[in-house]
Amino acid sequence: MSTDRQAEPAATEEAEQASAPAAQPAEAQDARPAEAAGESPAAGAGTDTGTDSGTKTGTETETDAGPGPSAGAGGEAAAEAGPSGGGADGEDGEPADGADADGEPAAGADGAPAAGAGLTEAQAELAAQKVERERIARRKAEREAPVEAGAKLSGKAADLLAAVRAVEGGAKPPAEFFDEAPPAPRRPAAAPAAPRTPAPAPAPAAAAPGTVEEVRAVLARGAAPEALAAEAAAALGEGAAEELAANPWLLLSLTAVRPAQADGFARALLGSGAGPGDGRRTGALVGWLLVQAGLKGHTVLEVPLLEKALAQYGVPDPAEAVEAAVAEGSVLVFHEPLGPPVPEGEEQPVRLLVGLEGSAMAEESLADGLARLVNTFEGPADWATGATGPGAELVRAVAGHGLVAHTGGEAARAEPLALLAAAREQGLRVCLAAHAPSADGIAVADLLAGTQGPGRDADGRFAVDLLVVLDAPQLDVESAAALVESVPDGARLVLSGDPGVLGSAGAGRVFGDLLAARTCPQVVSRTPDPGPLGELVSGIGIGELNQVDAPGKEVVIVPVRDAAEAVHRTVQLVSESVPRAFGVDADTVQVITPGHGGSAGTRALNAALKERLNPGPGRFGGFDPGDRVVHVPSPGRAVPARVLSADAEGLHLEGAGGRLVVPKEQVESRVRHGWAVTAHQAAGARWPAVVVVLPGDAAQALSRDWVYTAFGRAQRHLSVVHGVDQALPHAVAQVPPKPRTTRLTGLLKALAAPAGEQPQ
Repeated sequence: MSTDRQAEPAATEEAEQASAPAAQPAEAQDARPAEAAGESPAAGAGTDTGTDSGTKTGTETETDAGPGPSAGAGGEAAAEAGPSGGGADGEDGEPADGADADGEPAAGADGAPAAGAGLTEAQAELAAQKVERERIARRKAEREAPVEAGAKLSGKAADLLAAVRAVEGGAKPPAEFFDEAPPAPRRPAAAPAAPRTPAPAPAPAAAAPGTVEEVRAVLARGAAPEALAAEAAAALGEGAAEELAANPWLLLSLTAVRPAQADGFARALLGSGAGPGDGRRTGALVGWLLVQAGLKGHTVLEVPLLEKALAQYGVPDPAEAVEAAVAEGSVLVFHEPLGPPVPEGEEQPVRLLVGLEGSAMAEESLADGLARLVNTFEGPADWATGATGPGAELVRAVAGHGLVAHTGGEAARAEPLALLAAAREQGLRVCLAAHAPSADGIAVADLLAGTQGPGRDADGRFAVDLLVVLDAPQLDVESAAALVESVPDGARLVLSGDPGVLGSAGAGRVFGDLLAARTCPQVVSRTPDPGPLGELVSGIGIGELNQVDAPGKEVVIVPVRDAAEAVHRTVQLVSESVPRAFGVDADTVQVITPGHGGSAGTRALNAALKERLNPGPGRFGGFDPGDRVVHVPSPGRAVPARVLSADAEGLHLEGAGGRLVVPKEQVESRVRHGWAVTAHQAAGARWPAVVVVLPGDAAQALSRDWVYTAFGRAQRHLSVVHGVDQALPHAVAQVPPKPRTTRLTGLLKALAAPAGEQPQ
């Protein structure tokens, strides 16, 4: 039953009605970047990915935590040649649960072989390929199972079919792109190399003033905003102006630029030479599409899907564009085995995946590191034999294994705490880290940066015997790889979290892939979340939006007719009704809404809440002392803080970790008002009272994991400002989390030793 009948609005003493102006135009709330989601890439339009990337004239929703640069990439640009849009988000395929076994880049150090030889040789090769394809067709008929051309062929069949495409296109692809079937699964090395000592990602170095001026001149020639000059100079380095003039599509490496805008810039500089099949354009598009896929959580994309996206951007020969990118080494290619191993002599079906080096190789490193922890564990300890009470099952599992996964809701977080207490009694060195700092532990980001937590030993690894990581679903693949590499041999690692919450802001599906691989013990908590809130959220987790009894007004539904009324009611709830009814301070009431833009997004809500709770002229770059803000030191992190003051150094903030100064040039991109946040920004934290705002134009953004995360942030009270009618129960029942294409599950199955019988 829908929760819009759970409690009367009067319970919150909402007597005042807002005037109802005409409804604002609904903003599309799909969290995918427009171009990579198959939409027309209109010039100047950008999707808010949580970093405020792109211009603000398009739809804005969250896929990430925190603000970012708001400069657009130019005004109107001519339409791209060919169909627009791009389906590069991988939604047409299932998430990868296998992987290649070698993990090596497809393009070898020897480079691409020479182009095809004379006509006679080409004809002979095509004739041989024809015979091979006929043989493959017969095998397909025998198996009575369709095989997608270029997607599920394997071995020489896939090699020859791909070669046909390349030869017919006038070029022979690099042989390394079509490796033989993967060899036997690798085993982790007996003595792994010392891990990297992770450090915070450095901010791009400021370019020399002369370089910036040269880039500004090139941008002016191409009618692009000169405001992009500093970012372009920093991204491209010395000689940026010459590089940009020679290859205008390098502009796509900037955060705010879309393909239509880069095409317009290229046409202004190159004239008729800026064709849709230009190798410079296709290479930049391949990289850009993979970056957009990474923003939505994918670490790799299937080759057919990437080719489809390129075709939608008017690339005349997508297959050739992908092959060229692989040959140049700008992307990596992987073979992922499909299905169980086949008998000797038969061909193992595989699919081709491509990805950028950072995320793709981070999965390799993460899989190796997890397998190392499993295989270097020296044996069970006897300190857990008498474990009883909450967390006893987890204590016993950790005593006997080097790697353990633990799942459960908010109440289950007490079990890792019991584990830590038991380990301390045995004299073990322990550490607890979570997505956000708390009284019990430190933030994962601070642990990796070395600003908090245990020191490191001579090999650069943490000085711990047991590391427990809460909020594991929030780990992206690169931070997870750095974390695991830093755990010493023989130590124990526990990854704990709630599988129902939103995934990481960065690429990867680390916790979900680990659970799917089943290569380590999995302890499922039996501790239910208590009270009406726990009952409501637990039902959402299994796809049911139930009516719950809330005698203490723990759950209140506030129906609204439009966005203006939603904003008005939200301000009333935060400033008056909830503090009066529950005895909490307004500063402990958190507002959560689906997106940053829109008529009831975080910007509109924060403006209204600031006017009511801390009015002021915004004399410090839009902020005043006392303003509640979130600081985003890196993508995916949103650290709550309070504004203290500002001076020549920057904006002075005070948060849970103490005082910090945000340089004035970073304030616009890294600080946002924080009375209202998105669910991604709220993940990993909880507040005494939460107001979830669901305006009518947010209906398309809702999904089960979004609702589960937003509603689950409340400890004592949840108010739902409800303007989406039946879209809320529909999202809970029928809109599951969007799949992510990754390789970690298959890599773990290939590398990690079986953990034996799994705890139930």
